[in-house]
Amino acid sequence: MPPAPERPRAAWADRLSPAIFLRDTAAIVATELVKLRRDPSEILTRSIQPALWLLVFGQVFGRLHAVPTGKLDYFSFLAPGILAQSVLFIAIFFGISVIWERDLGILQKLLASPAPRGALVLGKAVSAGVRALAQGAIIYLMALAMGIQLNWSLAAIAGVVLAVMLGAAIFSTFSLMIACLVKSRERFMGIGQVLTMPLFFASNAIYPISIMPAWLKIVAHINPLSYQVDMLRALMVQGGATIFGIGMDIAVLTGTLFVLIVVTSKLYPSIVR
Repeated sequence: MPPAPERPRAAWADRLSPAIFLRDTAAIVATELVKLRRDPSEILTRSIQPALWLLVFGQVFGRLHAVPTGKLDYFSFLAPGILAQSVLFIAIFFGISVIWERDLGILQKLLASPAPRGALVLGKAVSAGVRALAQGAIIYLMALAMGIQLNWSLAAIAGVVLAVMLGAAIFSTFSLMIACLVKSRERFMGIGQVLTMPLFFASNAIYPISIMPAWLKIVAHINPLSYQVDMLRALMVQGGATIFGIGMDIAVLTGTLFVLIVVTSKLYPSIVR
């Protein structure tokens, strides 16, 4: 059998241009958002858990006054953490869609296309971020109804949008990486459930890092969720402050996302084998 003809070098080089990379990424984002438009009830059902955390957990611990929150009341301290939690819980199971796509034969077609693997992974990460923005809008409405003093400046809102999208992109890409490694729905769901609560509790979402034991402080400082919460807390509520610095938050989140995209892009074709 004669060898398959090689792809022309010029055509392959064209795929590496930033414009084509962004176009391929946008195509994946559009495809993923069509799924959300067909099933908008997913957003409403996922808003139940953060509502319970704010209404039940927030009220109980707010009455105890056991958590040192500085100038913020506990509701204002908790709201950014619950937004980050909601983003985490949505994004961490995003990889299940890749396993479904493999079983339906869709993934094989995507991998056979000339689109760079990085564009496929980044497109799914961005679409997860857009999904998370809808969740963020719901939590903003809840916080407003509860009387939490929100920061409505354009710069603060833009920063919140960036933090939500970066957090969703990080954990969805991490989820895709897990899906590439385990390759079965059952094992993926088990690992996803094991990871969500440790990531949440080993962060500053519901209590400050300063009251954690020494070993947990180390974990919190390497947990990207801590940096997302820190950025949200500084920008989302009136009187919020940052521990690490917003510049550091963005740098850590962006760097983590870049590393995960590179690693997942290398692993992505292996899921069909």
